[in-house]
Amino acid sequence: MSSPKYWREVPQRFRLEAARCKTCGATHYPPRLVCPGCRGREFELVTLPRQGTLESFTVVRVASSAFVDQAPYAIGIVRLEGGVKMLTQVVDCEPEDLQVGMPVRLEFRRISEEGRAGIICYGHKAVPA
Repeated sequence: MSSPKYWREVPQRFRLEAARCKTCGATHYPPRLVCPGCRGREFELVTLPRQGTLESFTVVRVASSAFVDQAPYAIGIVRLEGGVKMLTQVVDCEPEDLQVGMPVRLEFRRISEEGRAGIICYGHKAVPA
């Protein structure tokens, strides 16, 4: 992840901030400028819950160079309470123990370290609840 992009996304990444459309009530994560449902442009910031369920997952066995030391690892789609879905790494369990529908919670963890700059990127990972 490039440094400028990482810093632009800090509020939603660190605080799980989403945007709720004032016109139709749809919640979007990450926040958007235009609601894809009603084309509304007025939003209120909401904080997403940290509990949800695992809807789908896959196990990455051949990782990119940034994550080669973590392979094999699981990536999953988590539906948070309230309906918002997010893609995140699933940790603290063996990949073969994962099941669709299992309850998870989001924890703030280290995601990666950026090359020579040494910038450590943080975000949320799902852990079994």
